[in-house]
Amino acid sequence: MHEGQRGLCFVRGVEAGEVKLFTYGRSSGFCVDPIEKKPLNHFLPGTSVLSFGTAGCNLACKFCQNWDMSKSREMDTLADRATPEMLAAAAQRLKCASVAFTYNDPVVFMEYAMDVADACREAGVKSVAVTAGYINAAPRVEFYKHMDAANVDLKGFTERFYKKICGAELGAVLETLEYLKRETSVWFEITTLLIPDENDSDAELDQMTRWIMDKLGPDVPLHFTAFHPDWKMMDKAHTPPATLTRARNIARANGLHYVYTGNVHDSAGSSTYCVGCGKRVIERDWYELGEWQLDAAGKCLHCGTRLPGVFDGAAGNWGAKRMPVRLAAMAR
Repeated sequence: MHEGQRGLCFVRGVEAGEVKLFTYGRSSGFCVDPIEKKPLNHFLPGTSVLSFGTAGCNLACKFCQNWDMSKSREMDTLADRATPEMLAAAAQRLKCASVAFTYNDPVVFMEYAMDVADACREAGVKSVAVTAGYINAAPRVEFYKHMDAANVDLKGFTERFYKKICGAELGAVLETLEYLKRETSVWFEITTLLIPDENDSDAELDQMTRWIMDKLGPDVPLHFTAFHPDWKMMDKAHTPPATLTRARNIARANGLHYVYTGNVHDSAGSSTYCVGCGKRVIERDWYELGEWQLDAAGKCLHCGTRLPGVFDGAAGNWGAKRMPVRLAAMAR
């Protein structure tokens, strides 16, 4: 890039001979959410998370549900200013167990996200990356040093889908997933948004879940979520609940232990079952928790099998609430 130019994401550009992140310290909004909305089902279940994003993205997904922020070229989209220390203090004050970098991919505001994560770690607050996993090897290592958990969007399982629909490449995302499993202690889960006639065939789902089983093992949670028409894919139909159930059955048949349905009311598909005895240990309906059959360490009360994930005492009681927050007002 030359002086004054911006990249495709629009949030980085050259100024005074250096590449600058123009969204550092600015957000498109803050909200307290249930951690299950990220979605993370095995990371401090029932707790609240302070969610925020900036503007811009390194992908161009035609189905983006946050396109007004991720595709924005207007800095006015960024409503609040917040230093890393302000964010950590706000998370503490709001009694959030974690902060989540979401709405747009944290890869495009990596320096800001890492600084926030460091401030939160000092305050005893964990950090969550909600990401497409599309990142080069060197910054991948640096970025995940600062994260405690991640939800990685595995948007499909063909290069055609990634190139045509997302403007990206599948291979880099698979490398991120393998890196997280083999080289880090970051707890991660995977989400695939199923779009009718695009990435929901039996053959593709079979291939994808066999790859997950082979490369990542049976205990990485996988979420199949329902598509609704948005941005440049308004002509597509909503995902039928039966498609999610079909995908879940394929994944379980291929050996995955923890497979969930999302964006629908499906208690059977969104609850967690013990792999040791088959009993339901966490009941869920969308983001709302019900029956809880785990001890403080995450072990099944029926047979003692430990559930993979991050657990710290009893279930949280945040529920399905969504609470917008103005950090500027809190700072005064």
